Amino acid sequence: MTKRAYNFNAGPAALPLEVLRRAQEEFVEYQGIGMSIMEISHRSAQYEKLNEDTQSLLKELFSIPDGYKTLFLQGGASTQFAMIPMNFLKAGQTAYYVHTGAWASKAIKEAKLIGETAIAASSEADNFTRIPDLSGLQLGDHAAYLHITSNETIGGAQFVQYPDTGSVPLIGDMSSDILCRPVDVSKFAMIYAGAQKNLGPSGVTVVILREDLLQDTPKGIPTMLRYDTHTKGNSLYNTPPVYSVYMVNLVLQWIKENGGVAAMEKRNREKTSLIYQAIDQSGGFYRGVVQPEYRSLMNITFRMENEELEKKFVKESEQHGFVGLKGHRDVGGLRASTYNAVPFEACEALASFMADFQKRNG
Repeated sequence: MTKRAYNFNAGPAALPLEVLRRAQEEFVEYQGIGMSIMEISHRSAQYEKLNEDTQSLLKELFSIPDGYKTLFLQGGASTQFAMIPMNFLKAGQTAYYVHTGAWASKAIKEAKLIGETAIAASSEADNFTRIPDLSGLQLGDHAAYLHITSNETIGGAQFVQYPDTGSVPLIGDMSSDILCRPVDVSKFAMIYAGAQKNLGPSGVTVVILREDLLQDTPKGIPTMLRYDTHTKGNSLYNTPPVYSVYMVNLVLQWIKENGGVAAMEKRNREKTSLIYQAIDQSGGFYRGVVQPEYRSLMNITFRMENEELEKKFVKESEQHGFVGLKGHRDVGGLRASTYNAVPFEACEALASFMADFQKRNG
């Protein structure tokens, strides 16, 4: 087999090699039915079983309590930015958002198109290098919900603890850190995540929705943008992204076989600490972007003395088999995305390369 790259892409991102091999084995014929999973009807017994098995696996691994629905939708997390206020922001209410960076900003922008929107807390004054302190959070009497972005993929800041919002529904965009660590799902009224970082390939978005949110959905919402449409249809109202859901199923099986979500967190902390140590022990040659207590387990962002040196770093890293270390075009710098499927050996190799690059250029 050809040598695989050290894949630090931000998304679509690395998938477990074991998952890719199993998908390869089943690509032409799925479980003896004489067809690929991409060829079967989404109304077939085989797909309905896959759909339900994937929901059950996610419920088990993420410890989702009873009273929640798990949906597999399309349009990415970006469509959720609009669907959430359309379904849950009613006249006379205000949607509250915690502004933590680029993805939170996109969610806020969409909500403002739908109804009254307010920023409950922001770290913009600190260039989004931290998560705002929410311990004294005060929401108005007419709060529809509080929305947070659990992990900012571009900036690299991650929530350490989630706020207690009392009776106000808490909604979390966990696109880039779902299943990287255990979470008390009962704190949330809704969690959503594009699959293409920690769950599988692009094409499907997972929504975990508390059923009581579905009461009194406004009548004027188009059919496909209503959560009750998809809960009633069990994600089968229209043709789902069959192959993407299949791949999510394989990834969830891989997580289970490798010790579950708690084991993922242990492994993530061990492998990311290698890169953070390379930054912190460089004497300022590498500079972490985010304040240490809010550093992400999934997206490590750092800078160097100047952009020329960063460009040299990216070019040489590519020559050594590393992919995806260039920072997002909106912020520049460098970024290593260390999702669940990125192996320890890749992080070890990156830390070693960073030390060698510093020795040659410091």
